[in-house]
Amino acid sequence: MCRLMRYYVLTIFMLLISTSGISDAAVIADHTKVILFDQIPESVINQIQTNYNIFYGHTSHGSQIMTGLYMLESENTLYQLPTFYEVGDDLGHNGDITWVPPTESWLDANPDYNVAMWSWCGGASDNTEEGINIYLAAMNQLEHDYPAVKFIYMTGHLDGGGVDGNLYINNNQIRDYCDLNNKILFDFADIESYDPDGTYYPDETDACGWCADWCASHDCPACGSCAHSHCFNCYQKGKAFWWMMATMTGWQVETGGCGDANSDGSIDILDVVYLINYKYKGGPPPIDLNQADVDNSGEINILDVVYIINYKYKSGPDPNCPE
Repeated sequence: MCRLMRYYVLTIFMLLISTSGISDAAVIADHTKVILFDQIPESVINQIQTNYNIFYGHTSHGSQIMTGLYMLESENTLYQLPTFYEVGDDLGHNGDITWVPPTESWLDANPDYNVAMWSWCGGASDNTEEGINIYLAAMNQLEHDYPAVKFIYMTGHLDGGGVDGNLYINNNQIRDYCDLNNKILFDFADIESYDPDGTYYPDETDACGWCADWCASHDCPACGSCAHSHCFNCYQKGKAFWWMMATMTGWQVETGGCGDANSDGSIDILDVVYLINYKYKGGPPPIDLNQADVDNSGEINILDVVYIINYKYKSGPDPNCPE
């Protein structure tokens, strides 16, 4: 009971104060980061493999990340997994903090482990605002107690409840907290919500129905099993995880500058497609909005699309983004 009261008290303060566990900026691994996987340099991959030892508590849904990582490793041995210690448990349900003691025990006994994360199973769906705050407070306390460890927050998997569902509210509570307090978040649900074209599926479930449709007309890798879901869902999560780890090392994407709307390092037809998806198909916004405002009008619209086409294929003027 004393431990539980400890986290209730922390909940009152955690959203109001700055903490020593807060990093310089939030690291949010969502669907917009999947496309950046291919830009991670080999030297950064090697740095992750050498410098990070990861404690990961998960059950079946959380195993999707591991499946994705193994899929990438099977494609290219460059992506050999860093050291993982996996615990067969998850974040539980409303107000559950039974995952905290095994985290503390492992980190106390293994000081070379410097990353820790836990995934949800169904516990984010039936949770409450108070329960989510207890989870956030517990994570925040661990960051205080283990300042040398990077703790990764997570949203819960999709359950078909859509934007009016309880899961949507709870996931946004986690997102808002992580963004406000510069935490590291693996946005499990967001990655499931968008196909690679940026089409949004707000009513999707963890089965990832859009994955089958996508792979019917695109080349997709296979796997033995992606728990509760489609192999492509696992694959996308594996890519997002590598991006997250790379960003944690301090690596940043080198963009192609003004006009590089998708931040892939060059200006080409993919930037045109990216802006069209963003403006008219519910796709993700550019990572740097200024880089997409190529006509320096103060807003992103169809004129920016035309501007890039003229620049790249009709000898038009150079992009002129806000400084």
